[in-house]
Amino acid sequence: MPPQRRAKPSPRTRRPWLRRLLLAGGLLLFLTTLGVGVASIWAFTVLPRSLPSVSALENFEPSRGTKVFDENDELVTEFHVERRIFTPLAQIPKALKDAIIATEDTRFYSHYGVDPMGVARAIYQNFRHGRIVEGGSTITQQLAKVLFLTPDKSLDRKLKEAVLAVELERRYTKDRLLEMYLNQIYFGHGAFGVEAAARTYFGKPVSDLTLAESALLAGLPKAPSTYSPFDRAEAAKRRRSTVLARMLEVGFVKGEETRRAAATELQLVPPERRRTTGQYYLEYVQQILEQQYGADLVFKGGLQVYTTLSPTMQLRAEQTLREGLRALETRRAKAAEKAGAAPVTERPEGALLTIDPQTGYIKAMVGGYDFFKSEFNRAVQARRQPGSAFKPFVYIAALEAGFTPASVVEDSPVEYAVGPKGKPWKPDNYDRKFRGPVTFQQALEESINVAAVKVQERVGIRRTLDVARRLGVESPLSENLSVALGSSDLTLLELTSAYGALANQGTWMRPTAIRYVLDAQGQLLEENVPEGKPALSPELAYVITHMLKGTVERGTGVAAKALGRPVAAKTGTTNDYSNAWFIGFTPHLVTGVWVGHDRPKSLGRDETGSRVAIPIWTAFMASVLAGTPVQDFPVPEGVVVVPVDLHPGEGCIRPVLMAFISGSEPRDACGPARSGSTAHASPGVAADPAFGQPEGARVGSRQSP
Repeated sequence: MPPQRRAKPSPRTRRPWLRRLLLAGGLLLFLTTLGVGVASIWAFTVLPRSLPSVSALENFEPSRGTKVFDENDELVTEFHVERRIFTPLAQIPKALKDAIIATEDTRFYSHYGVDPMGVARAIYQNFRHGRIVEGGSTITQQLAKVLFLTPDKSLDRKLKEAVLAVELERRYTKDRLLEMYLNQIYFGHGAFGVEAAARTYFGKPVSDLTLAESALLAGLPKAPSTYSPFDRAEAAKRRRSTVLARMLEVGFVKGEETRRAAATELQLVPPERRRTTGQYYLEYVQQILEQQYGADLVFKGGLQVYTTLSPTMQLRAEQTLREGLRALETRRAKAAEKAGAAPVTERPEGALLTIDPQTGYIKAMVGGYDFFKSEFNRAVQARRQPGSAFKPFVYIAALEAGFTPASVVEDSPVEYAVGPKGKPWKPDNYDRKFRGPVTFQQALEESINVAAVKVQERVGIRRTLDVARRLGVESPLSENLSVALGSSDLTLLELTSAYGALANQGTWMRPTAIRYVLDAQGQLLEENVPEGKPALSPELAYVITHMLKGTVERGTGVAAKALGRPVAAKTGTTNDYSNAWFIGFTPHLVTGVWVGHDRPKSLGRDETGSRVAIPIWTAFMASVLAGTPVQDFPVPEGVVVVPVDLHPGEGCIRPVLMAFISGSEPRDACGPARSGSTAHASPGVAADPAFGQPEGARVGSRQSP
């Protein structure tokens, strides 16, 4: 019998795995289609409800920053949240537009907000390199993110970005979108938009950019700090070459153009031009405004602030302070080399402040060598020991107590028992010498420490502190005898404005940097009308001013005579030469200079206020007063100027002119009064033979140094 033939299996039973595969594939396709459909419905119906309306751009107005004007009502700067200058697309060079498009979105003019080919290319490149090297976002997507979204990298944000991009493309032309993008994107160093970037890096308007400069800017938005031409020049050059290569690849430039541009130097704004003038001053004004009106109004409210800033004085203040600090650094380096010591690594710092004493207007303020290296404003924020620059307060208190410039104090060793264990304090003089009996005039001129302490002891500490408070000093002051030597920390602003009251015939003017403030509609918000506060009588103010003139004519401030006009001033130097001061004034300008380290340490042996601070002060004052009339301080009624011997008991061997409140001049003057007033014989308190003797020292034995 022939073998039986087996029946063939039906197609349904022949390959069951294929059937299952086809069913699974169909189900997957169905679910995928359903998911895409649902996602599409959600993305284009539900999601847009939670997104901002892009139509808001049609009425968009950038926030208006605060405009700041100088004393001449000339615009100095604007306070902005972001530094941005809007520029129409027509004024942006083709090279820059091409560079941006070639780098960020080659198919910008052909897609509809989202570029599938760009996404696919980015996925391939990222897979190929094993890391994220390309984003795939279009220019429109980047604009949507900048305008409406946060910079997080979540899937939700990417979906919102895509939906907003499509909506932007539907409402606006490609050119309008590109214009908005070029004016919004961040280029580093505080520059938003191509115009601000062009000025920041090249010091020119965007319309003047070359191909090489355009390619450099186009490479920055990807990572502004990484490719910063200021901080990482070589990285910036490599990035520029990448942009140029991309432009060549898409046909925007020719090979020869690319090679020439790639070989071009960066040609950035030089460092000296990057350092803008008045940064410490403007920061000071900004802080005042924020305290008064709040940051939101200052940066977005369109205020108009009219300051007291003198641009000429400010520029000269910055120049002379830097020159003086460099001169000091050179001396220190030479001294270290001569001594075989290690080179000095820490750059001393300094501050300069100048005020109009009749108004209190701050004309110039420099808080350090370079604002961009340190924003700490040493003119108003740093409290340092003023040393002998505090002594005028002591002698003012003495004059109010009835003493005169001809009063005598004993410059001799003295010891004070202080503290719970009675540890002695022995004040000493800078030159370690004692002169015996000296007049107050000589004691102040030569800045004799022991004499100042003894005058302080006799007058009373409370009286001196009261004088300082009336002259605008607000910092804490220690109630002990060492305050006479400037042991309590003060700011340069406090000390300079206090001296200004002496130039203003005893009337203290609160220092101010703002004349008035207008709101965005031009309405007056604030006006600082100069209003003086009487602190000293005009007669007493003139007497102490005349005493301080002697400091320049014969004393520790003699180097300031180089100014060639009447000056009243006082030097200040603290222990170990850690602080150097010079505060001086003419009838219409008072200027203070401080030099030291942020962390107190010696400036170097013999680097005193006379050697360090006076040259800075003199150079500044000479430049700003050049061409102005030479004026002396006006003598008020009730003051007489009499020649008196500088050293008591020597007759008239060294007569100098001293000022006295009429009736207090000594009997043994070396000549008649010069004011036209009648001289009155008066023994005065200078005749007290015990003044400055050990008995007086015991009176203050419980005080602390």
